[in-house]
Amino acid sequence: MNHIHLEKSWIIKAPLAAVFTIVTDFGNMPKYFPKVAESVKINRREGNHLEIDAQVKSFGRTFPVKMETEILPGRGFISDNQSPDFGTSGHEEFLLEKVEGGTKIHYVYEVDIHKKWLRIIAKPLIGCFAMKAWEKAVIAELRKILEK
Repeated sequence: MNHIHLEKSWIIKAPLAAVFTIVTDFGNMPKYFPKVAESVKINRREGNHLEIDAQVKSFGRTFPVKMETEILPGRGFISDNQSPDFGTSGHEEFLLEKVEGGTKIHYVYEVDIHKKWLRIIAKPLIGCFAMKAWEKAVIAELRKILEK
């Protein structure tokens, strides 16, 4: 399996502007989401386009990730990510929509697996475990911060 499609939606009981402010504040990701972001360095910013070097935590390890991210004003962000050390690359969409009672987050991550050994275990490891861990590390933290 060379490709995995991850997709899920959640509702955060908070205004869209508040959710947007946090999820697009890449420089403070380690503060907001310490379980997944060890460090984030914005190397270049031109308008809403960011080139980022991040150290992300996943599966009990830390990996460097290069991100080419486009902030979509009032709507979230999209990002193309490269993690050669882990052996993956992907296209990530973190999209926001105002709904009754708060903000809907629609998350899509298209992951390509480049390392042969990882392909063997990719579906259960990335397909199931990663999304649950990410939900706990990001969505649960957003709820703690914003749903007061």
